[in-house]
Amino acid sequence: MQIAGSCHCGNITYSLDWAPDPAQIPVRACTCTFCTKHGGVWTAYPAGVLKISVKDPAQRSRYAFGTETADFHICKLCGVVPLVTSSIDGQDYAVVNVNTFENVDDSLLQRSSSNLDGENLEDRLARRKRNWIANVTFL
Repeated sequence: MQIAGSCHCGNITYSLDWAPDPAQIPVRACTCTFCTKHGGVWTAYPAGVLKISVKDPAQRSRYAFGTETADFHICKLCGVVPLVTSSIDGQDYAVVNVNTFENVDDSLLQRSSSNLDGENLEDRLARRKRNWIANVTFL
């Protein structure tokens, strides 16, 4: 399945190759204050291929908080956060916001919440390496 996604205005777009086609897509609503306030609901497919395009890089902001090990990509034009990246050992990993999907039937989304409070830095980076999309390309 090719999943297309973007911010509201289309400045930040992505394509996620999720093969084979999923029977369900696991998604988690992060309970941190940033994700709660921005409506971030995330998914990743570690074997997937993510291609990211930014039309006007000057209109993209990166926000990092807490451990400063993840960059939330925010469109300055429309305010939407379509994806998060984390550089670990020289490799980019990512999750995408399912609220920015353009062509996925909502019935595929298997929703849950996630609380990462108390997770130490080493465990956090290991979880990302294990669960986030590992094949990330900025076009």
